[in-house]
Amino acid sequence: MLTGDVFVEEGLVTPDQLQSAVAQQLESGGTEPIAQVLVGMGLITERDRVRCLGKVWGIPFFDVREYRPKDHILDLVPPNVARRFKAIPLDAQGNRLLVAMANPLDVFVIDELRDVTGHEIEPLIAVEEDALNAISNLYGGGMVNDELMGVMKDFGPAAQDEEKEEAETHEDAPIIRLANLIVQQAVADKASDIHIEPRKEELVVRYRIDGVMNEVMRLPKKVIAPLTSRFKIAANMDIAEKRAPQDNRVSATIGGREFDFRVSTLPVVYGEKIVMRVLDKGGISIGLEKLGFMQGNLAILKDMAARSYGIVLVTGPTGSGKSTTLYSLLNETNDGQKNIITIEDPVEYELDGINQCSVNVKAGMTFAAGLRSMLRQDPDVIMVGEMRDTETATIAMEAALTGHLVFSTLHTNDAPSAPTRLIDMEVEPFLISSSIIGVLAQRLVRQNCPNCKIEEEAHIDDLVRHGLPVAPDTAAETDGRIKLWHGRGCDTCKGTGYKGRTGIHELLVMDDAIRDEIIKRNPSHVIRNLGVQAGMRTLQDDAVAKILSGWTTAEEVVRVMYA
Repeated sequence: MLTGDVFVEEGLVTPDQLQSAVAQQLESGGTEPIAQVLVGMGLITERDRVRCLGKVWGIPFFDVREYRPKDHILDLVPPNVARRFKAIPLDAQGNRLLVAMANPLDVFVIDELRDVTGHEIEPLIAVEEDALNAISNLYGGGMVNDELMGVMKDFGPAAQDEEKEEAETHEDAPIIRLANLIVQQAVADKASDIHIEPRKEELVVRYRIDGVMNEVMRLPKKVIAPLTSRFKIAANMDIAEKRAPQDNRVSATIGGREFDFRVSTLPVVYGEKIVMRVLDKGGISIGLEKLGFMQGNLAILKDMAARSYGIVLVTGPTGSGKSTTLYSLLNETNDGQKNIITIEDPVEYELDGINQCSVNVKAGMTFAAGLRSMLRQDPDVIMVGEMRDTETATIAMEAALTGHLVFSTLHTNDAPSAPTRLIDMEVEPFLISSSIIGVLAQRLVRQNCPNCKIEEEAHIDDLVRHGLPVAPDTAAETDGRIKLWHGRGCDTCKGTGYKGRTGIHELLVMDDAIRDEIIKRNPSHVIRNLGVQAGMRTLQDDAVAKILSGWTTAEEVVRVMYA
């Protein structure tokens, strides 16, 4: 049976949807598996993909999320082996050991597991993310703590000799093992940033996970200098320079996946604080369908992405997912028949079929200079990482008026404030009104954990009390009674009740009435009122819809939007 046919047989897609996926596969070069294309189109889930691949290969699917093997079975596979091979021992039947694996076709892994366990291996297929989460839950945080204790035991008094540690390059050196452990654990926890903070008597390591800071380690003071030097050496920084900030970029392969780390140092009272931004080059979720858009906004955005000219702006604070939305918009336009060029600072993720440029101020490659050069390259679609100054904004808008589709970002709190901000940057109002076709404002909120989400009865006043608007017809229809959801906390979500994030959106579509107000230089509240009259769903409205649908909680929305 062909892989695509099994999805039709299982009732997951229609034959027409499969044909559309095949066409998209061919347009992108035909190298991406059809199952992955279906996931990218939002037609099936990753769990559907894995389950059906198991059916094609004749390997049973096993859902590891709710299963706990007996302790003597877990002991057969050491924690480091389970994590390295993404394999979980399930049960022993005679001399056969059932093992759930992310890649059950890897015969080399099966051979090594046979040597380690002394059992014949019968592989089952599992979702990779579920397997990694299950390994962390089953073997517990003690796995990391045990490794950390082992490293610190080896980290003797000689480690305080900074220059000795700087020269030490052997992979078994305690300081290198400690640095690797910090990075590997961050990747396993799906952290977006690693913060290494020297304090008076210790070193604190914190991860930002789903937008929230989590303390994960406290290390003795003696590791501050050598660990800082180790990360600076890895990022090709000057280890002798301790009084000025530095930044650089480094790549690494962890668990068979490629990651980029944007490393920056900042001199503080007790040393140098290091922050590493973790960029999973293969893990970005590109596709407008995956970003939490309500159907109305999704249809409008897709229509904007199909235009041949004009500007679409994405606004919001740092960390609100603007780059992912821009990449998704580019992906929507990338049909293989357009010349698409971007200028970014820096290029965060590499996209196939798109020409991406990075800002280099020292070489004279600014946003404005790069944009001018791009316009001589016959582009159809342009993406400008950020409109930082008048010159960049003006060039981008003139490009939109001369037949180019432009995507860019701007730092404003909501969509109606974007025209006002551009006028404040001394961009001519007639350029703004003539070139912009839409402004999207967004935030990221944590989603309720699907594994421990529970329903509870509530009253409309519980939302109103948080300053969240509820439509009068909604209150009337429900007689004030509503249902809300929240996560109780479990091993999957590490007790937080939340797992992953989704977007809250506000999409302002330009019409003649709004353009008239921009020409008159009227304030943002006037533009907002016109947008609402035309059907714009505000950030607060979108948030309430997602709360009532069980995506997130009122407390999380308040934390992100008002705290």
